[in-house]
Amino acid sequence: MKYVDEFRDPTTARQLVAEIRRTATQRWVLMEVCGGQTHGLLRHGIESELRDTVELIHGPGCPVCVTPIAAIDFAQELAMRDNVVVASFGDMLRVPGSRNSLLNVRGAGGHLKIVYSPLDAVTFAQQHPDQQVVFFAVGFETTAPATALAVLQAERLNLSNFSLLVSHVRVQPAMEELMDSPDNRVQAFLAAGHVCTITGFASYDAFVRRYKVPVVVTGFEPIDLLEGILECIRQLETGRKKVSNRYARSVSRAGNLSAQDVVTQVYEIDDRPWRGFGTIPCGGYSLRSEYRRFDAEKRFGHVSLHSQLPILGDEVCRAADVLAGRLRPTACPEFGTACTPESPLGAPMVSSEGACAAYYQYDSAGRAPSFSQTQSEKSTSASPSSSSSDVSTVETGASTK
Repeated sequence: MKYVDEFRDPTTARQLVAEIRRTATQRWVLMEVCGGQTHGLLRHGIESELRDTVELIHGPGCPVCVTPIAAIDFAQELAMRDNVVVASFGDMLRVPGSRNSLLNVRGAGGHLKIVYSPLDAVTFAQQHPDQQVVFFAVGFETTAPATALAVLQAERLNLSNFSLLVSHVRVQPAMEELMDSPDNRVQAFLAAGHVCTITGFASYDAFVRRYKVPVVVTGFEPIDLLEGILECIRQLETGRKKVSNRYARSVSRAGNLSAQDVVTQVYEIDDRPWRGFGTIPCGGYSLRSEYRRFDAEKRFGHVSLHSQLPILGDEVCRAADVLAGRLRPTACPEFGTACTPESPLGAPMVSSEGACAAYYQYDSAGRAPSFSQTQSEKSTSASPSSSSSDVSTVETGASTK
């Protein structure tokens, strides 16, 4: 398959691994920002193959994992109300709130509809005028254009029974938060390719000037990931610090201007709470005043989602440390014992983009596959959700990437 097979070629992968080893004179610390990249690194055995050369630590790029508990609890509360239906992507189903998950709420009689697109939720609202339909708008810059379009469609249809529970977040402010942290160890970033497809990467120029670390826009296939790692190592070894795009088949410097326009029309940049991080300045989106009538928080009345909230009591789930790259999932004492995909203590174990889920699925028993093995799996590895055991028994819908 064009644009897939050539990026999973075992021979090219081995050559890149050898080149990375020849280039590196010390063990550098790199962070891949996106949870999809984390799963790719584990699924294809790259993390274990390069463990003696590069320390790969895993960033906060799992939108499900950083969704505040308050938002999840509120969605559950709404789903239990009469004449209210909460529409969501499937990967939010098993994410724990303070007491339950949406899946538990559905089992208890809550009104939950799994959709594959925000526009499906708009259509459902149009077909059920006697019910209030709330779409749980979770995700990074990648999914914000689709939810913005849903608002515009609802406005065009003059729907008064459609609203959004907005929990969209922005990646770069979280990266700045990590770099400003006194215990930061990151020496270079693999930037999230799908986010940059929408936003472009021009804004990283100022980031690199400020923090003096390489930022390499990277895709998700083995060759993408290895080329991104090699570019980081080359820059670190030569002392050059710049933005580099290793995902040019999808990402341009300016990004998708049409998608940016629709986001700007509907949303404004706002301070947003991140689960495990607290409130990050300019860390997310809120609906603009002219579209506030579609805001579920305003429509149904609720305590502010902007307060800083803990993660299931941080003494139980170490998600904050995992999301900040301070704790390797397998170093958590609860990993694989008290915390499993069947009985998760936190979102990183149950999300299809969570770092704990990646280690549990691909590395917990030291069974990370080789490049040749991954070739036989390629028909099932195109979608993180399709290969995740944690969601295999429930309807999944689209994801919140």
